[in-house]
Amino acid sequence: MKIPEIFFSGWESIGRVLIVGVLAYVALVVLVRASGKRTLASMNAFDFIVNVAIGSILATIILSRDISLAEGIIAFVVLLGLQFIVSWSSSRSKMAAQFVKSQPGILVYQGELLRDAMRRERIDESEILQALRSEGMDSRKDAAAVVLETNGHISVLKRAERGDDSSLR
Repeated sequence: MKIPEIFFSGWESIGRVLIVGVLAYVALVVLVRASGKRTLASMNAFDFIVNVAIGSILATIILSRDISLAEGIIAFVVLLGLQFIVSWSSSRSKMAAQFVKSQPGILVYQGELLRDAMRRERIDESEILQALRSEGMDSRKDAAAVVLETNGHISVLKRAERGDDSSLR
């Protein structure tokens, strides 16, 4: 009985996936290590896009017979090179940084919800309450500020304890 190709297309295909998969993975690890720690950071939307694209390229290299290992490695180099150029430029140019990075947004200030900011950032009160609970707070009144960070994380700044001379801790 012949197995349909949808289930098994032959040992040659399996061997290609194994060999190309291992080599592409090794190449990616070497390139990521060479390009620096920032490469796989999820710091902003641009970094997220690069991470998704790296995964897509890796999958394509491994599974597509139409893409050679060399072409895939060149795709990694191009993507990581562009990511390096953009991150290098944004660390040296305010205009480049503004183009690539978003700004943090304050959602709660001194316990009060900033509804316009919440609408603009598409964050609802339940998400803010979840962030407060994860910081051990029962109420938004306990927060000096709640901030939507540039990476999408919600940070909570607690109100100062009485007798503490700083306004935030």
